[in-house]
Amino acid sequence: MKTRFIAACVVFLMLFIGILWGVDLSAPLSMDPDLIWGTLPNGFTYYIKPNAKPENRTELRLLVRSGSVQEDEDQRGLAHFGEHMAFNGTRSFPKQELLEYLNSIGCGFHGGLNGGTSYDFVSYQLKVPTDDSEALRKGVMIISEWAHTISFDPEEIDKERGVIMEEYRGSLGAWQRCYEKFSQVLYKGSRYADRKPIGEPEIIEHCPYEALTRFYEDWYHPANLAVVAVGDFDPVAMKALITQYFSSIPAKENPRPVQIFPVPDNIEPLASVASDPEMNMTMLQILWKHPIEQIIAAANLICYLFHGLGDNCRSFLIV
Repeated sequence: MKTRFIAACVVFLMLFIGILWGVDLSAPLSMDPDLIWGTLPNGFTYYIKPNAKPENRTELRLLVRSGSVQEDEDQRGLAHFGEHMAFNGTRSFPKQELLEYLNSIGCGFHGGLNGGTSYDFVSYQLKVPTDDSEALRKGVMIISEWAHTISFDPEEIDKERGVIMEEYRGSLGAWQRCYEKFSQVLYKGSRYADRKPIGEPEIIEHCPYEALTRFYEDWYHPANLAVVAVGDFDPVAMKALITQYFSSIPAKENPRPVQIFPVPDNIEPLASVASDPEMNMTMLQILWKHPIEQIIAAANLICYLFHGLGDNCRSFLIV
């Protein structure tokens, strides 16, 4: 209730300020003037934002606009598997040389290196020092190689199967077991119901190499990728580095289109009761489904916030 009250206050404050200052709430929202963004000739999108704190540090991210819902039936879990393989070698850093180098400059898994796979995207992040021009250059080079020259060495693939299976087994707690039950109700009628990012054990353990590289070849191409750089750097120099390393990645002819898999609406509330002998708490969740809205103006944002305050409850889950 407190959260709803605060949200309501924010909405009405936005309206009041808009009216008081004569702001045109229907005008398109403007970009941050310090943001440099654009698209390279091959289709690669870049976003560059100078930020002085923390000093001498930059965070780089590679974003892939395809996650587990884009997997073929024989690839369930391979979007996530491919993310793991990015840390097992690229063209310039074979096998463990990549992690050895990043650890040597304090930028390994305990220093900002990470990745993540969701239903809709895969992301990679890397933090590098900016007071070392060579480390910064190599950081940009590494994320560019994640975009198109991951090694997929068969020996490394087979080693990584066990790592991912340990991650899979580690997730099999009471909460995950309950989630797998009620997600079938939450995503009923949608591909989201059978494409959980961690995947299926049988495919993780036994998939052919071709199934793994096929996901990479289908979805890792410039028009489906973006690079983000935020940190303490000269933005002109950063744009030059990104242009140098990402412009050479060839565009893909006739790329496979990213499919949209909507979650069907429902008029009557849907209910799911999930229990587990190891669950040590009782929790009630009430979820609202909303149509996808493109937020291009302040008015769109205000309407979106109002939806969250309404009584249009379309589905609920009980755990």
